[in-house]
Amino acid sequence: ILFTIASCATNPHVGNSYYTQFALQYEKNSHYTTNYRKGILLPINSEVKIKKMNKKSIVAEVVSLGQEIRIINVPKHTGQNIDEAFDRIFAQTPKGLSGFSDLEKRNIKLGKVEKGMRKEAVIAAIGYPPQIETASLEANEWTYWSARFNKFKVFFQDNKVTNVKN
Repeated sequence: ILFTIASCATNPHVGNSYYTQFALQYEKNSHYTTNYRKGILLPINSEVKIKKMNKKSIVAEVVSLGQEIRIINVPKHTGQNIDEAFDRIFAQTPKGLSGFSDLEKRNIKLGKVEKGMRKEAVIAAIGYPPQIETASLEANEWTYWSARFNKFKVFFQDNKVTNVKN
């Protein structure tokens, strides 16, 4: 019984339901916090139930699919520990989309970026760029990885996407 109490205190999220705060992509049932932009799309506001959590990863069951995915934290790319990564990826309530334009809503649901989207819409659509490539979200150029060795850049002017380059 003592182990169970200690386990719950260490991982208060385990057993609870949450919602994705941006569209994740995963391969072989794994999503790395580096945020590679390839694989199967898990849309924003997907409900998940947290099954396990430790210092390196989170195992969540995607409620609509009845399938588990593992979120693997990569601190050298994100500058975050597992708890910070959790807070960025999940919330207790779905992300409100009413403040986004029709263009932004469409792309958020598709997990895509298009000219004219604001920075907050890009984050909702494809998540955060790896900190190792984009030191500040205030920057006007964000670099994402579509795969381990493939990158693409999102360019902004006045908080709006002006270009996306592979």
